[in-house]
Order: sequence, then C-alpha cells, then structure tokens
Amino acid sequence: MANIFSLKGRALKLNNAADLETHIQPLRDNPDISEIHLEGNTIGVEASAALAKILETKSKLRYANLADIFTGRLLAEIPQALDSLLTALLKCEQLHTINLNDNAFGLNTVEPLRPFLSQHIPLQHLYLNNNGLGPAAGTLVAESLAQLAEKKEQARKAGKEVPHLETVVCGRNRLETGSMGAWVNAYTANSHVKTVKMVQNGIRQEGIAMLLQHGLSACGELRVLDLQDNTFTSVASETLANILPKWPALLDLGVGDCLLGARGGRQLGEALAQGNNTKIEVLRLQYNEIDAKGVQAICDAALSSKAMPRLRRVELNGNKFSEEDPMIEKLQELLSSRKESEGKKYPDLDEEDEDAWGLDELDELDDEDEDEDEDEEADGQEADEVEAEEEKVLKEADEAENEPVSQKQDKEVDELADALGKTELK
Repeated sequence: MANIFSLKGRALKLNNAADLETHIQPLRDNPDISEIHLEGNTIGVEASAALAKILETKSKLRYANLADIFTGRLLAEIPQALDSLLTALLKCEQLHTINLNDNAFGLNTVEPLRPFLSQHIPLQHLYLNNNGLGPAAGTLVAESLAQLAEKKEQARKAGKEVPHLETVVCGRNRLETGSMGAWVNAYTANSHVKTVKMVQNGIRQEGIAMLLQHGLSACGELRVLDLQDNTFTSVASETLANILPKWPALLDLGVGDCLLGARGGRQLGEALAQGNNTKIEVLRLQYNEIDAKGVQAICDAALSSKAMPRLRRVELNGNKFSEEDPMIEKLQELLSSRKESEGKKYPDLDEEDEDAWGLDELDELDDEDEDEDEDEEADGQEADEVEAEEEKVLKEADEAENEPVSQKQDKEVDELADALGKTELK
C-alpha cells in the first residue's frame, strides 16, 4: 500500500495548484508510486496542469484510475485538463492500465484521447465506460487503437519488449453500427485482446455481425466477451454461433438482453455442444426470448461431459420457458454438484458468492405456449432476405479479413459498413 496514492471518492473540488497542494505531498515525495486513484473528484485546468508535472516524474507508475474526475466541469475545460494529464502519462513507460470511465468525452472533448491511445506503447488495459462517445468519437477511439497496434509492432521490430493490448472496455457509449467498421480494424490489428466489453452501445444486428465476423473472429485468445444490451436477432445470432469455435480460450460469454430469439438460442446451444469452447465457465443469456427448445439445446451442451466441463454459472431469467422444464432441473443439479465437488478447482472464486455459481433466479420467465415458437420462426424468415444480402456483402470482404491492417483494408471495411447499413431490419 505504501506505493499507492489515493484520493478516491473524496469529492474534492480541485480548481488550481493551491487546492491540489493540500493533498498531493505524499505523491510528490514517493518516487516508487505504482498506482494512483483520483476517481470521484473534480479536477480543473490549473490543477490538472500542476498534477501533470508530478505525474510525469513517476517512472514506476503502472496503474492510473482517472474515472469521474470532471464532474461539474464545463465542456471547454475538459479537453485542456485531460490533455495535460494524458501528455504527462505518456512519459510513464511502465503504465499499462488506465481507467477513464464516467468522464464526458463526446466528439467535442475526445481529441486529447487520440495522442495517448495511439502512442502509449505500454498500454495493456483500457477502460472507457460511460463516456458519451457516440459513433463519431467512438470511431476516433477505434482508429487510435489500430494506430497503437502499428506503433507496438514498430517498437518490436526495433528490438523492444512490448505487451499486447489485452483489455478493451467501451460500454454505454452509443457506438452504434456506424462505428463498427473502425472497431473491426481495431480488433483485427490488436488480435491478442483477451477481454472485450462493449455493452449497451445501441449496435444493431448488422453491426454486431460485422464486428464478430470481421473483427473479433481474429482474436483467438479471447477470454471474456460481453456484448449485452445490443441487438442481435437471427442475423447476428447465427454469426455468433459460427464464430464461437474461433475462441477456444473463452471463459465468459455475455449476450443477455440481445434479442437472440428462439432460433438464436438453439443455434447457440448447438454451437456450444460441438466442444470447441471447453473452458467456458459463465453464460449470460437473460431476456433473449429463448424458448424451451433453445433451453433444451443449451442444457444439452451443458450436460455433455465434453462440451463445457467447467461451466459453473448460467443466467437465463426473462426468457420464454417454464421454470418447471425438466431440463432446468437437470441443469441446476449439474451446477450444484459441480460446485460441491469441484469448487476448489476455481481458486479465484468465492464459493459463497451466489452470483458466481448455479442458475440465476428465474422470477421473470414468460412461459408462453408453442404458438410463440412459430412466431419466432416467422421473425427468422423475415430476416432471411436481410441475411442473404448480408452474406453476399460479407463474402466479398472475406479476403480482407485475413490481410494485415492497411489503408486498403480500411477502405474495404468502410464499404462493407456502408453496404450493411442498407440492410437494416425495420
């Protein structure tokens, strides 16, 4: 703890250097600081400039939490304050993790992010959650990460030891389908990423399909994928099922509240049953209109001795099946017995944590009759024309998927995004 400096959650209003001085001496005096926690305060332009002069001297800094540090600041203040801090952190050559959650980085204030994100070669873990980016600023962020991959590769060729980008958290940012072409390039370039969380971004089915097929499919080391509260429907659900085998290291799949539908639930279960994702521990599938047949497919995969031998947690609340479904009882028994007999094989988990094991509480199920399944199939047929057109467009881009990132590929993906945008379901 001696090398951690924290002002976390103190609700300080630091306007200038004098305001900062009261609190900053321990940071100034310690050359071995490895972590700073400034979240939950509000830092003005002058205070940021003073803080930056101290931060740039911290050569051993590895982790910087700058979440929620501009509450109440004018939009005109944020770019200048942020620029001071990030310019200083660029000089911290061991800084591998930065948390910028809950700061307002819309298009007008995103510009200072670009030099840092595109040039900070040590960066491994990026947290950009709830920043109000929108598709335009989200595109700029993704482009910066693609440029970062190029910088990292140049440094490796020069003989430097450079880590890969491993974590990208960019949720609640209204990225929408319009920015997905840039994110495809970002993930193709940073193909060693292990954790991707892009929840609640208003991404429609064609954007999700493009992201999965032409971006995340390149990330063979992916361990955590959370795309909850975006829109899949049958278009992207089928793509997900097809891409799953490319992620043998996947531990946690979050696609809750994504409108997978009846067909999507079955496709997911059938894909998991193939046994290509044997490390999966968690399935987050709430509120997806998955019916009894989808549950059957998912449970069949779970009950297979070879398909998902480490599965410990399944979230299924808010779907369309009965809690009395016999498959649910079998799944509950499996997960319960696995916790009892194999709990010690998960050393990082608290055995008392109810959210880490078993089924979630099934208190909002919609137990509808079989007619609903027919309705879902009709919805799937409605999407068939879209899928056919999409398949043609995606096939034309298959060659670009495996090429190195280049201006040519960027152009092809942009054309793909434009074409997919015309296939939107109404």
